Amino acid sequence: MNKIFNDDCLNILKQIPAETIDMVYLDPPFYTQRKHSLSSANGIRYEFSDVWPSRVQYIEYMEKRLLEIKRVLKSSGSIFLHCDTSASHYLRMLLDDIWGEKNFRSEIIWYYKRWSNSKQGLLPAHQTIFFYSKTEEYKCNRLYGDYSSTTNIDQILQMRERGAQGKTVYKRNSDGEIMAASEKKGVPLADVWEIPFLNPKAKERTGYPTQKPVELLERIIKISTDENDVILDPFGGIGTTAKAAAELKRRFVLIECSEEYIESSKIDLDNLNSLINPFEYKYIDYSDLPDEEEERFDLYEMIRTLENMDVTRDDIAKTIKNVYAEKLFTVKHNLPGSQKSADCPY
Repeated sequence: MNKIFNDDCLNILKQIPAETIDMVYLDPPFYTQRKHSLSSANGIRYEFSDVWPSRVQYIEYMEKRLLEIKRVLKSSGSIFLHCDTSASHYLRMLLDDIWGEKNFRSEIIWYYKRWSNSKQGLLPAHQTIFFYSKTEEYKCNRLYGDYSSTTNIDQILQMRERGAQGKTVYKRNSDGEIMAASEKKGVPLADVWEIPFLNPKAKERTGYPTQKPVELLERIIKISTDENDVILDPFGGIGTTAKAAAELKRRFVLIECSEEYIESSKIDLDNLNSLINPFEYKYIDYSDLPDEEEERFDLYEMIRTLENMDVTRDDIAKTIKNVYAEKLFTVKHNLPGSQKSADCPY
């Protein structure tokens, strides 16, 4: 079941049972040593500090959380750690130590175009995502991209086989004609991804300073999970990972220590078209509901009844929200016994 927590992720991670998460994506502080701020189109200003007393404290902060992440991840699971040049070299070594060098899978480069003359030297135009698995038996779905405009598709479709000399030759039918495959899936996805950077006027831009494109998260989710898998984002921000997960019919656990960002993520998720049917996407913490199955069944029956009455999907959504207004979102604020860790800079 999807859950949203407002707390330091270390506190919540310690309460998650071992080996219950299928994939973890984290976009933690980058160790930029500066304060970040940006305003949304409606004038809301978002700010957070990424200033640390020392590099040692930053590494210790990350180490504690990465150890807990490894504990909660299933043996078939993977972690995707997003970073930039500020500390990527330190984080790579930390991941090698915790996850093991043999479990390193890819260094994904997110490349984007930006135009600026404000900095001397080479213009920064990429960020890094380290992909590690917990074990060698990990889930990985192959994705394909389109062929380039200069690719000879006809030649690619021609089937090949090993000849008598062990060399690759065109496969021929009984009439001696070259055989063609019915289709090709495309170009296997490589580790350099060109996805546009969110400019200040982008439609999905909320004003969160380090917001990532939904397309980027969707690609990561498709690679490493299947429908109904559970995705954890311990630095959830305004909920981009949760939004992408919901769109792709995955479940999620979102943790964010800023109450302001949590509220923004709730609004954004609530506006998803896919949330019109809350039987599939219902943001409830069932620890507060003693009759889980009964609650779920009642909600499902309500949806079916409304659909049989030829009510529009918008009206169904409004009805569900009116009846379950207080239950659509149950956000845990500092669970009993929890408090922000002393090493949390937020």
